[in-house]
Amino acid sequence: MTTTDVKGAESAGDPSANEAVGHAAGAAPVAAGAALEGADTAAAPELEEENLSLPGQEVSAAHAALNRGARLRSFEVAEHAVPKSDIEEWRFTPLRRFSALFEDAPTDDREGDPAVDYQVSVPEGAPAPTTLAIGEAPRGTVLVPEDLPTAIASARTEQALHLVASKNTDYDAPFRVDVVGRGADRRANAHLVLEAEESSSSIVVLNHTGSAQYAQDVEIIVGDNARMTVITVHDWDDDAVHIAQHHARVGRDARLKHVAVTLGGSAVRLNAIGEYAAPGGEIEKLGLYFSDEGQFFENRLFIDHSAPNCTSNVAYKGALQGKGARSVWVGDVLIRKEAEGTNTYELNRNLVLTEGARADSVPNLEIETGEIEGAGHAAATGRFDDEQLFYLRARGIPEIEARRLVVRGFFAEIIQQIDVPEVRERLSAAIEDELARSMN
Repeated sequence: MTTTDVKGAESAGDPSANEAVGHAAGAAPVAAGAALEGADTAAAPELEEENLSLPGQEVSAAHAALNRGARLRSFEVAEHAVPKSDIEEWRFTPLRRFSALFEDAPTDDREGDPAVDYQVSVPEGAPAPTTLAIGEAPRGTVLVPEDLPTAIASARTEQALHLVASKNTDYDAPFRVDVVGRGADRRANAHLVLEAEESSSSIVVLNHTGSAQYAQDVEIIVGDNARMTVITVHDWDDDAVHIAQHHARVGRDARLKHVAVTLGGSAVRLNAIGEYAAPGGEIEKLGLYFSDEGQFFENRLFIDHSAPNCTSNVAYKGALQGKGARSVWVGDVLIRKEAEGTNTYELNRNLVLTEGARADSVPNLEIETGEIEGAGHAAATGRFDDEQLFYLRARGIPEIEARRLVVRGFFAEIIQQIDVPEVRERLSAAIEDELARSMN
């Protein structure tokens, strides 16, 4: 029996909406407000159930506890509680699988044998990689840990890798960081600082392979009028465990594209945060994940609109196959009172390929001002679209090939927006391998 869960606007109190969403994964996404047509949208209980907060409405104590902008941030490990399933931000997470990363442990480097090997390359003309000690700016000026594993990673990383795209420079080739784990039983902590100076243009590729128990902080600073793309690929071995916090701050008229790809690992959890330092900023967050039997992939996003006239766009797509394949996507957007002129949209779609897989999708939107350009979200989880399959089979395409074409088309929107050709080709090949396992 297949289990698919959709949380949020599509499923709040409306069984018929769930049924509609179940058929939507291969077609157009269900609009965020579709399930509310004909409902009394002024009723506070329904708004709370949808995790929607509107200006001028009294906020209940239960809803205040979910306020994304009020979450504790601290560098002090002792100030962070051990994660529990009754805490909102951990309620979907299989805590036992991540338990090794809740221990305040150092990196398990041995003489001549590091727990994780790093290969760093920079484009021609870029500054050489350097390191930043704890408390040495710009380290710690943007990323402040939100949870225990992130705080441990910060405290246990004496020197953070620092990559800089120089002012007024456009780099043709990407910065690259290859992270190779050397054992599923070995702990590693890391902190990376990626800095794009004013009016620069750069791409950074973070590639994760091998196996490890890996806690990682990635701090992203995009200066005024700069353009930066960060692509993080998690292609771990099947026994790897990884928790990461990526925290970005975007300057005036600057643009960040953040792409998160998760294909491998036993359990991978990414908390990606974006905020604005000044008006005119733009953040685009794209994601792709393919969960196989027994794998758990969780993507949590937070876009904090705290400056006026900024935009954000989120689009994540995932496929699941095999018994126990699991994905979680939580998209939080906060539009603060001072963020007039905001335009934001977030989308998550999941395609369940076999029985025994489950996807949870939770879009959350908090609005503290009515003076915005637009705000919306959509989420859908379901099987293949029958109409698409019928169309392809009616034209003589065998069923297995037709299903492959549907999945390729499902992911194409994300893959085509990745700016590095070799990464695009690698992801396309990886998806073909996944499909070959499930459809032959």
